[in-house]
Amino acid sequence: GNMNQYTLIARKNIEKQYDSECTIYELKPKVINNITKDVETEVFKNEKCRISFEDIYVNTQTDTEAKKVQKIKLFIAPELEIKPGSLIIVTGRGRTTKYKNSGMPAVYDTHQEIILELWKGWA
Repeated sequence: GNMNQYTLIARKNIEKQYDSECTIYELKPKVINNITKDVETEVFKNEKCRISFEDIYVNTQTDTEAKKVQKIKLFIAPELEIKPGSLIIVTGRGRTTKYKNSGMPAVYDTHQEIILELWKGWA
C-alpha cells in the first residue's frame, strides 16, 4: 500500500514493541511418488512480531460466575498473508510456543492483529 509519513512513523512505533519472531507454516499439496499429499510447508520465516495476552470474562451457563478466558493476539506486519488454520511458531521472551491462526485478521495500515489459539495439530 501507499504509505504516508505518519503511517510510517506509527508503524515504526508499533514495530519497536515487537519482541518476538515467528515462523509460519501452511499445509500445501505436494506430489510425492505420484500421490498428492498435504505437506507442512514454511511460508514465512523469522518475522518480527509481538503476542499480547488479554483476559476476557465470559458468562457461563450457570451465570453465577464469569469464566476467565485468555485471548491471545498476534501483532505482525500487515502485508503478510497468513491463512486461517496456519501453524505459527513464536519464539521470544525466552520461550517457543506453537499457535494456530484461528480466524480472519484485522488488518490496519500499520500492522495486523490475528487471534491465536494453542496449536493442537493439523485438523
